[in-house]
Amino acid sequence: SLTPLQNMFFVETANHELLTPNPYKMLPSAYHVKLNKTLKQRDFLPKGSRILVALSGGQDSLSLARLCLDLQSRWQWEIAIVHYDHGWQFDRGLAEHIQKVCQQWQVKLYLEKATEQIPETEASARKYRYQALIKVATEDCFTYLLTAHTLSDRSETFLYNLMRGGGIEGLTALDWTRQLTPKITLVRPLLNFLRQETLECCQELELPIWEDKYNQDKKFARNRIRLDLIPYLEEHFNSQTQKHLAQTAEILRADLNYLEAQTDKLFAQVVSVSKSSVNRFLLKHEPLNLQRRVIKKYLEANLQKMPSFERIEEIVNLIHSPNGSCSSSLGNNKFIRVKGDFMTIVSSTR
Repeated sequence: SLTPLQNMFFVETANHELLTPNPYKMLPSAYHVKLNKTLKQRDFLPKGSRILVALSGGQDSLSLARLCLDLQSRWQWEIAIVHYDHGWQFDRGLAEHIQKVCQQWQVKLYLEKATEQIPETEASARKYRYQALIKVATEDCFTYLLTAHTLSDRSETFLYNLMRGGGIEGLTALDWTRQLTPKITLVRPLLNFLRQETLECCQELELPIWEDKYNQDKKFARNRIRLDLIPYLEEHFNSQTQKHLAQTAEILRADLNYLEAQTDKLFAQVVSVSKSSVNRFLLKHEPLNLQRRVIKKYLEANLQKMPSFERIEEIVNLIHSPNGSCSSSLGNNKFIRVKGDFMTIVSSTR
């Protein structure tokens, strides 16, 4: 007999078609139902899509890959798996493990290996991994790349970027989708799954988890957040910390989308076509948050590196400064000088 969740899953389809049988379970689990519901609500993986699933071997990516394969016939997807071997010491044997899993699942595997020594840092790993994943997706015309980031990852990213002063962009960095190239969309279908749920999914479906020793190494800031900070917050402040942080990120993402649209509209009105000057007369009547965002975008168009909060604030203050006022050096002997109703980049000393 079907559970209520399983029954709901089948009722959704007029002809009650079964999922593609898999070697683990013949009936859809609550995890299949949850993912399928997310797919229907968000509509970010249309029927018939060519999908590349990134598989690290851990519980999150194993859950995502297996659930997607089980839902494949329902959504008429073309699915392949991609794994990137960083060449790190503790990853020895992982590539072979992934190959065995994909052989058992009878799914095509793209195995990419590092061609140079990659520093054992989060940033380096992410940079080289995404380069390889995008290369595979581009060469074989996959339009969607799936990664197994979870609600837990989203809450950890929120805290990580909060402590780094990342602003609303940082707090909402881990979103459901992101455009990697004009033709490739990154999708994170498990952003409403807790890490505990992916573990339980692997246990129920008897999936062979690869225990990543790097996940326990506290030299990585994210590991310290996951292993120390979040458990402390959940024990001493709120047991629902992860869910509440993820919900806040979701709310802020909608706010950010609105602000970005308003910023683009205002930027086109107050910044010259050459992007060298800003009409401060028009800008001074706008809310401070839009002033900051326009100035940030203006500086990004004229500077080689991301402007700091202090630099943005300095230029925002020029909006209301007397005629002839000037900023500190922007580098390369450039400054921003107030000339009547305009702030203009000049290439001269004071």
